[in-house]
Amino acid sequence: MKALIPYKKKNAKSRLSPALTQEEREDFVELMLRDVVGSLHEAGIDEVDILTTLDNGVPNDLQANVVLDENDLNEAINEYLSHEQKSIFIIMADLPLVRAIHIKEIIARPEDVVIVPGKGGGTNIIFIKDPSNFHVKYYGSSFLNHCNIAKERKCSVYIYDSFLLSTDIDEPHDLVEIMLHGHGNSREYVMERFDMETGKARARITVSDDA
Repeated sequence: MKALIPYKKKNAKSRLSPALTQEEREDFVELMLRDVVGSLHEAGIDEVDILTTLDNGVPNDLQANVVLDENDLNEAINEYLSHEQKSIFIIMADLPLVRAIHIKEIIARPEDVVIVPGKGGGTNIIFIKDPSNFHVKYYGSSFLNHCNIAKERKCSVYIYDSFLLSTDIDEPHDLVEIMLHGHGNSREYVMERFDMETGKARARITVSDDA
């Protein structure tokens, strides 16, 4: 079994710009990546590939392989899947709330494909037992896309519905969820910069008006 993490660092997470500068956002996405890789290793997945482009430097000290591909997300992942025979666990890099127990539960499912929906109809995690019999179609309502692809390929499907795994960190108010439910590098980074009691940044902005 292998894990694949699509990763973008350069100019990442522009929607977090009211809360974090570009440099802070780039530091933050690297820390989220570290937390995701750590949870994968803790769950027993030792083969981790990080799919990225040349201008998105991956830290040398991560226990992961770097796969460079300049194509868009769908083309890059589908090219990757076309060469793989092992089961593939695809997880986005902005899911620092993931824990090893979630990963273990997903990979223990008997179905051919396990899909974890994200907010707004996206796909945050997809576990594919037979990569040769599947392709991905991210962007838009990718959750429905992947359900339909599985149906077309006659794959059995399980929907792993989880608040923590549906919470990708895109907006300033998402930072509150890291304060409440996070762990590791990303939570430490957020707690250093924002006030948990008031929901306000110690330096600049309000994390969430309804925090």
